[in-house]
Amino acid sequence: MEDSAIVALYWARDEQAIRQSDRKYGALCRSLSKNLLGSREDAEECVQDTWYRAWVTMPPKRPQLLKAYLCCIVRNLSVDRWRAGRAKKRGGALAQLSLELEDCAGSEKTPEAAWEDRQITRCIEGWLQTLGQENRDLFLQRYWFGCPLARLAHDWGMNENQLAQRLYRLRQGLRRALEEEGVAL
Repeated sequence: MEDSAIVALYWARDEQAIRQSDRKYGALCRSLSKNLLGSREDAEECVQDTWYRAWVTMPPKRPQLLKAYLCCIVRNLSVDRWRAGRAKKRGGALAQLSLELEDCAGSEKTPEAAWEDRQITRCIEGWLQTLGQENRDLFLQRYWFGCPLARLAHDWGMNENQLAQRLYRLRQGLRRALEEEGVAL
């Protein structure tokens, strides 16, 4: 089913929208959430919460890219769940991703956090546009979708050390780009 038809089902308040969303994007959402949380059960709860969140936000929202919309919802819910678990001293795959990016993205919140977040987002988007398609895909698979290093290495046909080194160089490039834009790290 086309995304526009699924969105129309949400707008018509037809429960078939949830079934169609799960059929088309359920595996992707589960994978994304499991990559971040490291738990199949927590990921499944986040995916169920994603369908609910989509249900209550459409209408009034009418996303142009349903896949991106649902991925954003499940990712945000997964990060929230991870933070709640972290407060209880539980780890997860997201902890490793955060540690890897911490040296180039900073971790301290300031009173100007909203403005700084927008500035950082703008800088990261600009930096991503300077990368070749391969490096951009690799960076996003690791740091947006949270793909495990071992799986990425296998998928990209390299060993984990080679991949870790390539990701390190990408993070250093991001760090330089952020510093050039005056983003405090």
